[in-house]
Amino acid sequence: MHSIAMWLQDAQPNQEAIQHMMMAMMAIIPFIILVVIAIIMVPCWFILKKAGFTPWLCLLCLIPSIGLIVLLYVLAFADWKVVPAPQAGWQPGPPFPPPPQPPYTPPPQA
Repeated sequence: MHSIAMWLQDAQPNQEAIQHMMMAMMAIIPFIILVVIAIIMVPCWFILKKAGFTPWLCLLCLIPSIGLIVLLYVLAFADWKVVPAPQAGWQPGPPFPPPPQPPYTPPPQA
């Protein structure tokens, strides 16, 4: 970063060096944009799928600024089509002491 500042302080910057720097930036920036889009869209895809919506709604994230806000409002105020999972917890056992059993009667002998 310091070298760029020193380079920009030159009275006559080299035009060829500027062109090389711009070409490098034009080659790198699309990859950075794709990584940022993936970082945002992949979690949105899974959240929408778990919420019972179509995961294709995550394409709203491609619209700058307003798309993510619209998606958040859809998630916040829509009815989620998910059945809550049963809560795993303590289940009461049979009553103690067990109820009395009737006396044993042997089957009749033939």
